[in-house]
Amino acid sequence: MYEKFGQFIDGKWQQSSDKSTYEVINPANEEIIGHASKATPADVDKALKSAAKGLEVWKQTPPWQRSYIIRKIADKMREKQDVLAKWMTLEVGKPFVEAKGEVGGAADIFEWNAEETKRIYGQTVESRFADTRVHVYYQPIGVVAALTPWNFPLVLSSRKISTALAAGCSVIVKPDIITPGTVMELIDICRECGVPPGVVNLLSGDPPSIAQQLISSDIIKKISVTGSTRVGKLILKQAADKVQRVTMELSGHSPFIVFDDADIQKATDMAISAKYRNNGQVCISPNRFYIQEKKKDEFVNLFIEKTKKLKIGDGMDPSVQLGPLTTKKRLNEVEELVETTKKEGAKVLLGGKRPAGFNKGFYYEPTIFDNVKDDFTIMKVEPFGPLVPMLSFKSFDEVIERANNNDLGLSSYICTNSMEQAHRASELMETGTVAVNTPLVAIAEAPFGGIKQTGYGREGGSMAIKDYLNVKYTHLGIKG
Repeated sequence: MYEKFGQFIDGKWQQSSDKSTYEVINPANEEIIGHASKATPADVDKALKSAAKGLEVWKQTPPWQRSYIIRKIADKMREKQDVLAKWMTLEVGKPFVEAKGEVGGAADIFEWNAEETKRIYGQTVESRFADTRVHVYYQPIGVVAALTPWNFPLVLSSRKISTALAAGCSVIVKPDIITPGTVMELIDICRECGVPPGVVNLLSGDPPSIAQQLISSDIIKKISVTGSTRVGKLILKQAADKVQRVTMELSGHSPFIVFDDADIQKATDMAISAKYRNNGQVCISPNRFYIQEKKKDEFVNLFIEKTKKLKIGDGMDPSVQLGPLTTKKRLNEVEELVETTKKEGAKVLLGGKRPAGFNKGFYYEPTIFDNVKDDFTIMKVEPFGPLVPMLSFKSFDEVIERANNNDLGLSSYICTNSMEQAHRASELMETGTVAVNTPLVAIAEAPFGGIKQTGYGREGGSMAIKDYLNVKYTHLGIKG
């Protein structure tokens, strides 16, 4: 399936310089989807030179022309929704209908940035001197390295690529080895829609070696990375040597708080939607469930009832709501965390094993725990899977303190019918995003990102483009 693609450099698809490839596995059946091109150091050098050349073209392209091309990409993505969704289901394992939703969200991001292109506003500041003027304006930062993970390959690549294009930057995107085809299809859409050669480039292959070579280059002026906190710290250390600007969205460990005045039917629907999206392999997945004492039993029982109705299987089956975990490694880590949680004293209320009837595929049952304490491993380590620890709390102040007692701060979820509690809780949560009575967090028009060890910088909304621009101030004497 990957033969028509490869490395995308200087506006053309090409094999790697030594023609080497690697296998890509379908997590639903463990079969080989195909062999994707594996970049060499020579390919990385070519891509860097290509992006440097493309930058000179793109930064001179008028904003309205850039906007037209970016909007065209959004429209083409919607037109090819089924093609892009099929790639995601095959490579990631997520249900096809969920993958189609991701395509829609990714297209919205391109559409949003098509409009932001026209709204890079400068500023005139009143000068203290009668014969001078003070002008502030923005210029593209330069060549961007976009390092994207496998769990949301289209949305996360779209955030980086479209924002770079909107700002007038060129970009080199490095998809994860698990999901090259999804991103390759997106890059081909960019080519179809008239992005000039060299402006968008793609390198497929070994993530650490490609990333290291990109970051060590003087050509790269900005890095945008979505990944684990461990990887983010390594990249930040490398970027420090070149004083490159970095946007980082790293690990999350989101609390889900249900107050006793909440509508439990709606709260469980919200929890099901947020928790089991992409089988829990989501940085904003709720991972620590705090239910106020009076409503804990009702919430847990209803959540279990609704979880039991979810069908597990191959995401290409339209009746399936839960696909496999994406890799064998992820499956092993989930199994290990379940065993650790049981040993630490938790009670398994549902799941806790691989489902029966699957001879192939990285499937694992949704697993719900009770008798969990705040010091358990699962409350500190991001599960990145369909694992749900249930805890109770007595008071507002208590749960806020417990929920904030974590090094990560990406998202949090609040369920309440009290406007006072909604406002107070959302203001006090130590997270970059808060969802109150809704499972939706990441939307094109809002700034997305975290605090603490989840990273810094924002993607989405009107703030994101500023991270791809340099600020220039000119003090202009009007008398020569």
